[in-house]
Amino acid sequence: MSENAKKVHAFKDDALGELDAMALAARIKKKEISAKEAVTASIERAQAVNPHINAIVTELYDRAIAESIKPHNGPFAGVPMFLKDMLMVKGVSAYHGAVANKNMKAATFNDPIVKQIFEQGFINLGMSTMPEFGFTASTEFPNAAATRNPWNTGHSAGGSSGGSAALVAAGVVPFAHAADGGGSIRIPSAACGLVGLKATRGRLLKASKFKRQPVEIVIDGVTSRSVRDTAYFYYEAEKFFKNPKLPGIGLVEGASNRKYKIGYTGNSVKGMGADAATLVGLNKTAKLLESMGHEIVPFEIPVKDRFVEDFSNLWSMGGFYFHKYGKKVFGEHYEPEELSGLTLGLSEHFNQNKAKTLASIVRLRNTFRQYSKMFQESGLDIILTPTTASAPPVIGYLDMNLPFETLFERIQQWACFTAYHNAAGAPSISLPVQYYTEEDLPMGMMLSANLGQEALLLDIAYQLEVANPWKKITD
Repeated sequence: MSENAKKVHAFKDDALGELDAMALAARIKKKEISAKEAVTASIERAQAVNPHINAIVTELYDRAIAESIKPHNGPFAGVPMFLKDMLMVKGVSAYHGAVANKNMKAATFNDPIVKQIFEQGFINLGMSTMPEFGFTASTEFPNAAATRNPWNTGHSAGGSSGGSAALVAAGVVPFAHAADGGGSIRIPSAACGLVGLKATRGRLLKASKFKRQPVEIVIDGVTSRSVRDTAYFYYEAEKFFKNPKLPGIGLVEGASNRKYKIGYTGNSVKGMGADAATLVGLNKTAKLLESMGHEIVPFEIPVKDRFVEDFSNLWSMGGFYFHKYGKKVFGEHYEPEELSGLTLGLSEHFNQNKAKTLASIVRLRNTFRQYSKMFQESGLDIILTPTTASAPPVIGYLDMNLPFETLFERIQQWACFTAYHNAAGAPSISLPVQYYTEEDLPMGMMLSANLGQEALLLDIAYQLEVANPWKKITD
């Protein structure tokens, strides 16, 4: 590590210990500790490490302590967590990572996804950082301190759910909300050595700001340190809302003995793909899966090069929308003159390509058909790729003050594996399979399945977790 970089975590012998959310909930239920003790310990941890990782936008500590004293129901009753700075939580302002929203008024209601989360008994400690509108893959800001990776503070925590991932990896909470519109659950989970599942489109209830999308790419979710925390979250979420159009996930309690046919590749689209070090990790993971009895075959994902242009046009449409119509979306307080060069650059990119955007949207809406056909024709159960093209970059590589074209290209190249699943609405999970760089940085591997097949991904995730347990930040 460089002289100014360091590993930062808050794990210690307190009420939280190194427990995952399920184990912590069990201790609270058995009255071995109280919810207040758990919340207080989490607050103390946040106060200790946040000055080093810059992962918290809004602190709700007094509110959380008051909540912890009340009776709580649900499988995660009393477990502290953070929500990403994009959800409507009654009495709290959501800034969406944007200085343009610095005068945002507090919400008067809870988003549907917030209700689905709170129904499980979690206690919210505050709102975690995200970059402006989630438009980039690193949680960095034009005029504020970046969110840093607790494994190595000289590096990015990923994005756009970088604050949530950093807080979970650093041991502040065992579990946090995240959301994914192009990799924003999986990328920070990979960067911070966590489990990050992007579910099938429609699996969870929606945030109010994302009810209407030209292509429904954004989906909420969570990031955690254990597979079982993620598995139980989705099991319990289905009790609150189960989409009748999707097969149920059910309770996936542990690893099965089922063997899968898994295709793997380090190549993405338009000549992009994994660097040499990441290919080492990919090949190690493929060999590990093969040693576990799975059938492993090389496979190239049949995505046309124009997908990059199509997704970029949709991405830039979002920048244009927030640039030109932000006041309609967020309210009269919104200050478009405060927008970053990235959002303004995306807006201009849309202006230059708007004649192509309708065709891009039509093709992106049909991606799910191509995606399903890929599994049907290949006979594969799962596809294995890296989550990102390389290890988490140093702070500044994805700096928001870089020239737009430079930043735009770097984001596309580093995050080249994840956007396809957003367009298709398909599930994929990033796992911290036991591979770490010379600088002790995690490197996520991503497993993807056909639409509605989260249970299959959770099963293979459990299998990998048992076969080669994740390295701990405390090691």
